[in-house]
Amino acid sequence: VQLQASGGGLVQPGDSTRLSCAASGSALGPYMLGWVRQAPGKEREGVSVINSCNGNTWIADSVKGRFTISRDNAKNTVYVQMNSLKPEDSAVYYCAFSRGCYTGTYWLQNPADRTDYWGQGTLVTVSS
Repeated sequence: VQLQASGGGLVQPGDSTRLSCAASGSALGPYMLGWVRQAPGKEREGVSVINSCNGNTWIADSVKGRFTISRDNAKNTVYVQMNSLKPEDSAVYYCAFSRGCYTGTYWLQNPADRTDYWGQGTLVTVSS
C-alpha cells in the first residue's frame, strides 16, 4: 500500500486548509484511512478516520466542529478539511492506513497500534 499525502503549509489562525491522502496498491481490501498528527514534544494523536466499509467517520474531540473528513471512493482518497485553525493545530500530519473495518473510536485512541502503513508527513503550521 502506498499513501500519497498532499496539502498543508503555513496558514494564519482562523484560516482553513485541506489535506488529502490517496491510497494505492493491489487488494486494498476493507480499510480504515485517516490522519494522525504529531506536534513537537508530543505523542502522536489520532485526528480523524473514515471506515471504508460503511463510510462512518470519527473526529477527535480536540478538533470536532472544526475538522471534517470525507472520501472519494473511486480514487481511494480521503480529505480532511480543517477550518478555524489554531496555533495548537500546528503539527506534522500523517496519513495512516489500517486493514480491516472497525470502530474508529479505538483507532483514534491508539493510532500507532492500529496503523499498518504510514504516509509521509505533511507539516501544517498555524501562525500569524
